[in-house]
Amino acid sequence: MREWLILLQCPGLGVATLLKVCKELNSLTELCYQSEHQLSKMGLSSKQIIFLQQSIKHPPNHLVNTENYIISHKIKLVSIEDKLYPNSLKQTSRPPIVLFAQGNVELLSQPQIAFVGSRAPTAYGIEVTKYLASALVKSGLVVTSGLALGIDGVAHQATIDAGGYTIAVMGSGHANIYPKKHRQLAANIISTNGLLLSEFLPFDTPQSFHFPRRNRVIAGLSYGTAVVEAALKSGSLITAKYALEANRDVFAVPGNIFSPVSTGCHNLIQNGAKLVQCPADILEEYEQLICSHDVNVSYSSSFSNIDKNNLAESQLLASVDHEATSVDVISQRSNLPVDQVLKELLELEILGYINAVPGGYIKVNTNFNNK
Repeated sequence: MREWLILLQCPGLGVATLLKVCKELNSLTELCYQSEHQLSKMGLSSKQIIFLQQSIKHPPNHLVNTENYIISHKIKLVSIEDKLYPNSLKQTSRPPIVLFAQGNVELLSQPQIAFVGSRAPTAYGIEVTKYLASALVKSGLVVTSGLALGIDGVAHQATIDAGGYTIAVMGSGHANIYPKKHRQLAANIISTNGLLLSEFLPFDTPQSFHFPRRNRVIAGLSYGTAVVEAALKSGSLITAKYALEANRDVFAVPGNIFSPVSTGCHNLIQNGAKLVQCPADILEEYEQLICSHDVNVSYSSSFSNIDKNNLAESQLLASVDHEATSVDVISQRSNLPVDQVLKELLELEILGYINAVPGGYIKVNTNFNNK
C-alpha cells in the first residue's frame, strides 16, 4: 500500500507518465526502489527522484496517518494492476492509477448504469429518477452516481429503497464526505452493501477541479449514463461527454420545454442521445450483457402502454387547476389515494398535460379537451 500512496503524492507524477513507465517495470511500485540513475533515465525530475527515495526510506507522518486511516476504516486500495480494478474503467483514455473503495468492492465488476442530473430537480425529476432507478436495480443493474445533492442523491436512495446496490463516486477523500448533508446517505450506502469510491486520498478535501475527474470515473464505470434534468451548461453534460468519449451510451429523459433544467436533456436528444420514457428503453440495450452476469432480467414498460386519451379525460386531470394545486387537494377532488395520484401525475407530466411547480402541479394550456 505504501508504495502506491507515495506514487500518488509524488509532485508532477501524473497518470500519463506512470502509464508510460509501467511498460518498463513489472509493477509501478518498483519505481520506489529504482536507483537515481534509473529514475533519471525514465524521465523523472530530480525533485521527483528525491521525493520517491526519501519517502520510501523515511515515510512522512501524513503518509503514515493516511495508511492508518485506510486500515482502520476498512478501505481497500484498488490499483490499476489489481484484478479487482474494473476493465470498463481501464479501457478509458486516462484511468485513475488507484481507487479507494469502502464497502462491497465486488460491485466494481457488475453491470452499472449511471444517473446524473440537476442539483435542484423538480418534483417531476425526482419521481422519474425514483421510477427508473428502482426498476433498473430490480433487473440487476448497479446504479452509479456522484453523491451530489439532487438527482444523484435521489438515485442512490431510490436504489437502497428498492433493495438494490449503488456506487457513490466522490469528488473528495473518504474522510471528507461532500456534501456534508449526505454523510448519512454515505453511511447508508455502506450499510446496505453498496460502495463508496474515490480516486482521491482519504484526507483530500473537495475541490472544483475534482468533480470533472469524478464524472470521468462515473462515465467510465458504467455501460451508459442517464441524464435526468440538466441545464445547458451543467456538470451532468460533462459526464455525458465523457461517456461518449469512452464509447458508452447516453440516455436522456425529456422534460418540460419551458423549464431551464430540461434544456440540457433536450440538447442531448437532439444530438443523438436515446430518449427515455420507461426502464425498458434502457434495459433493452443491455439484456444480453445483464444475462451474462447471471442476474434476473424482468421489467415492465409502464409508460409504453399509457392510454393517453383516458388520461386526458381523467377525473385526476380535471382536478388540477391552471394555478398551483397541491397533491392533497388533487387526491381529495379525484377521490383517489395519494400513491395512485402521484403515479398518474407523473404520467400526465411526461405526456405534457401538467407541470410540476412549487406547491404542487398546474394544468398546461392544451387542446386535448377539444379532440
